[in-house]
Amino acid sequence: MTPQSLAHVNGEIVPINEAKISLLDWGFLHSDATYDVAHVWDGHFFRLDEHVQRYFAGMEKLRMSIPYNETQLTALLLKLVGQSGLRNAYVEMITTRGVPESGSRDPRTCKNQFFAFVVPFVWISQPDQGLHLAISQQQRIPSASVDPTIKNYHWLDLVMGQFEAYDQGAQTAAVVDDKGNIKEGPGFNIFIIKDRQLRTTAKGVLEGITRKTAIQLAQQLGLQVELGEISAQDLRQADEAFATSTAGGIMAITQVDHQVLGRGQIGPLTQQLQDAYWALHSQPKFALEVNYELPL
Repeated sequence: MTPQSLAHVNGEIVPINEAKISLLDWGFLHSDATYDVAHVWDGHFFRLDEHVQRYFAGMEKLRMSIPYNETQLTALLLKLVGQSGLRNAYVEMITTRGVPESGSRDPRTCKNQFFAFVVPFVWISQPDQGLHLAISQQQRIPSASVDPTIKNYHWLDLVMGQFEAYDQGAQTAAVVDDKGNIKEGPGFNIFIIKDRQLRTTAKGVLEGITRKTAIQLAQQLGLQVELGEISAQDLRQADEAFATSTAGGIMAITQVDHQVLGRGQIGPLTQQLQDAYWALHSQPKFALEVNYELPL
């Protein structure tokens, strides 16, 4: 079987370039959707149960549902990846509000839609490379307006922040709150390390699975982890900094705006955490094996 990107649409598995969504679906028209993303590494899902649990929690908060329970969805995703043949993959599950009754603006008339897809593993940054991050002046959508703990497609603040970063010659951006404190980047949380202590933003951000993993690993290494505010100055003056995401794991930040962090290389504690993160992928507690021999 030749590896290929696949999608699950309307109960069928199709090549991803054949996947379609209605133009009238509020997921498209209103960003009225939630999703989650897991990854497969060396033929094993990593912490899939936690991604599925977060996905269902998000749907419950948004008054959405799909015709699968957590066990059934896990089996569906395993089958999708198995049929793709991809051993290192990025796997997304999506629920949209759907299409309302003709002429209606009542979300209760919508039938929620489920989609999933698998593509080759997506990297924000390669593990052996450092990120050049710009601090954008773009403010993150307030959590009182859109709950950031529910994965969503309200990304215009993040996208405009990226344009600011590109204008400065940086690779990506961190957006801020109304006080100028660091929140998160497009698809990643941010940590700083100062005097061997870690800090990451406590509120107003997605509580990422990789963020959670980094906190657990740091604590196992005897490092203190603080959940609090990170000012722009804190980030620029950090000994080390890193981003965490399903799309890349633990990724060193080696430059903030025009300020080089440390020696401009992956710092020793970041490297230690990064090595420990990838080592977890072979532990049965976190790794769920994909069966690539299932019939098509």
